[in-house]
Amino acid sequence: METMLEQQRRYHEEKERLMDVMSKEMMAKKATLREQINSDHRARTMLDRFMDVSSNLRDLYEDKDGLRKEELSAISGPNEFGEFYNRLKLIKEFHRKHPNEICVPMSVEFDELLKTRENTSEEAQNLVEFTDEESYGRYLDLHDCYLKYTNLKSSEKLDYITYLTTFDQLFDIPKERKNAEYKRYLEVLLEYLQDYTDRVKPLLDQNELFGKIQNEFEKKWETGTFPGWPKETSSALTHAGAHLDLSAFSSWEELASLGLDRLKSALLALGLKCGGTLEERAQRLFGTKGKSLDSLDPSLFTKNPKAKGIRRDTEKNKDIAFLEAQIYEYVEILSVSCFIYLLYNYFLEKTGQLQTYPMSDKLSPKIQINKIQDDALPLSLEPIPYWLYKLHGLNINYNCEICGNYTYRGPKAFQRHFAEWRHAHGMRCLGIPNTAHFANVTQIEDAVSLWSKLKQQKALERWQPDTEEEYEDSSGNVVNKKTYEDLKRQGLL
Repeated sequence: METMLEQQRRYHEEKERLMDVMSKEMMAKKATLREQINSDHRARTMLDRFMDVSSNLRDLYEDKDGLRKEELSAISGPNEFGEFYNRLKLIKEFHRKHPNEICVPMSVEFDELLKTRENTSEEAQNLVEFTDEESYGRYLDLHDCYLKYTNLKSSEKLDYITYLTTFDQLFDIPKERKNAEYKRYLEVLLEYLQDYTDRVKPLLDQNELFGKIQNEFEKKWETGTFPGWPKETSSALTHAGAHLDLSAFSSWEELASLGLDRLKSALLALGLKCGGTLEERAQRLFGTKGKSLDSLDPSLFTKNPKAKGIRRDTEKNKDIAFLEAQIYEYVEILSVSCFIYLLYNYFLEKTGQLQTYPMSDKLSPKIQINKIQDDALPLSLEPIPYWLYKLHGLNINYNCEICGNYTYRGPKAFQRHFAEWRHAHGMRCLGIPNTAHFANVTQIEDAVSLWSKLKQQKALERWQPDTEEEYEDSSGNVVNKKTYEDLKRQGLL
């Protein structure tokens, strides 16, 4: 059994070795993006372990149970030699009982950690899961987000390439279209960006980033400078027409000179309580100067449903705006490494042009994207190379009888069509639900046969009262419903 001091020594050694391995990992040259991402994930694993070890070491030094102090007293007391030989005796007895047990030095484990970087096997190279479109951290795959956006009732119909160039320009979307459905779209987009950032930049502290975004957002929201949400939407005086401009008043005494009726009108415009003396009304109104509606004390508002609705709408707008603020920040973080390659990947797939667009820190991402778009536009009419044509499987045709013998070119389009409208319409015409049971089923006869089997299976699983409902006779015998009724008709119960 380890002593408290030996545990502390081991934790200190582990921390030093972790720092050494992390330093070597950081200093190692990474030739490709794959190597950089894998290196960052190895460093993050060691950093998490370093934090756990530090936490355990802090607990030992705090010595809440007093065991460390007791051990120090034992080895430094008047009988220190006796304590030494007692511990030596315990060690010898342990090795006598376990002669074949060998303690592996900690250095062996960390030498193996350093060797993992030299492992060239495919399993060792893929430390993180990426889709084919993401190409191990090179591209963003926004196909799902695009489909979510195009399904919004109030959204304008865009092609994928236009969506790529405008998906982060949320401030251009009118406020009238930013409803609950739009909020769910933002949540899907933000969730993907957060997950992708965690995979591409594992050393980025997203908790710290969240606090930074929140602080900056609160400042902009209070001043009304947040993009897409001008000041009049959040100002306390603009919700009902700003009946009284408080900028000309420096104290509540000046407001009191306006009289009871004028103060009451201004308070009603804000949805605030308008009762009380002249002084109380003036103080209540002056307290709103320079403040937003949602920052005021709720007790100041009347129980007017309209006023509550205004405050509720303001809170909903603020939640949506905060989602937009987070998306802006993540797009900015990912712009250097991935955002530029969005269009490049798209044009590479569509045109087969193997042009290289070098990254430039001096030009903004939008300028570079416009350059890529301008360069690739005339190329879109050129034929695709045959090797790329075969690489994407476009030489293979897939026929679906359920879709009216429609032909799909390539495995990707074929797999995607099962969730699209044409296949769903064909299944509805057959009276069959388009569920996961019918994945990869393209023949009408197969679909009908499978649906018949599923219905039979469901019928067998359905509860049968005659055979499964139980009755008990006067003697305590338990029989099913059919047997019970037969015996009852015969008078045998």
